[in-house]
Amino acid sequence: MWHKPQLLTALADLLMLVAAAALLAAGAVWLVRVPSLPVKQVVFVAPLEHVRRGEIEQVLPSALRGNFFSLDLEAVRLALEQLPWVRRAQVRRVWPATVEVTVEEHKAVARWGEGYAEMVNSHGEVFAALLPENEMRALPLLSGPPGTGREVLERFAAFNQVLAGVGERAVQLSLSPRLAWQLKLENGMRVEIGREHPKSPVGPRLERFVAVYPSMVAGLPVLPTVVDLRYPNGFAMKVAGEGKGK
Repeated sequence: MWHKPQLLTALADLLMLVAAAALLAAGAVWLVRVPSLPVKQVVFVAPLEHVRRGEIEQVLPSALRGNFFSLDLEAVRLALEQLPWVRRAQVRRVWPATVEVTVEEHKAVARWGEGYAEMVNSHGEVFAALLPENEMRALPLLSGPPGTGREVLERFAAFNQVLAGVGERAVQLSLSPRLAWQLKLENGMRVEIGREHPKSPVGPRLERFVAVYPSMVAGLPVLPTVVDLRYPNGFAMKVAGEGKGK
C-alpha cells in the first residue's frame, strides 16, 4: 500500500472527511448545549386583536426550552395554536436571540349553534372562543350538523345575495339534521326553503319567491310571519292570526 500514492491520497482524503464530519458533529452538539445563546425575546410581527398577552404567557414558557439553536419551533407553534383565537401560527429564528411569530387570528363572521361559545370564521371553520355579548349578538346565527360550517356559510352568502335584490337580509340560517334549510330575515320573517332536490333546487326556489316579493309580499299591511317555499310550483304564507294562503 505504501508504494501506491493514489491509494494513500484517497485514504488521506477519507481521513480528512471523517475528521471534518467529527468536527461538525462536535460543533452541532456544542451549539445545542451551550448556555450562552439563550432566546432573549419573542416578537409578534403584527398586533393581535383578540389574543391576550396573559394567554400567551400561559402557554409559551413551557415551549421555550433550550437555546437559540435547540429551541423546538414546532412546539412553540403548537402551543400558540392551542389558544382559542389563533387559527395558524408561523415561528422562525432571527439571529442572534429572537424568535419571530406570525399569528393568523380567526375572523369571526357568524355565531354557530345554539350556544354562545362557538363561531364560524371566514373560511367556514367552526371554532370555540368568546366575544363580548354585544359583539356576539351582532353576528348572524348559523347552525347545522357537524362538519357543515363551510357549506352553511356559503349558502348564507348566496341567499343574502338573492335577498339583496328586494332590500331584505337574512340574519339566521339553519340546516336541519334532515338537511332542510330555514332562513330568518331581519324583518322577523321565517322562510322555510326545505331540502335540496334535483327537480327543485333550493336556490331557484328562493329566487322565485324574491321575483314576486315586491308585488305579492312587500305591499301587504302585515308581513307574513312564515313563508313556506316547499311547494313545486308556488309557496304559502302565514300571517299572524290568519291561516295559510298560496
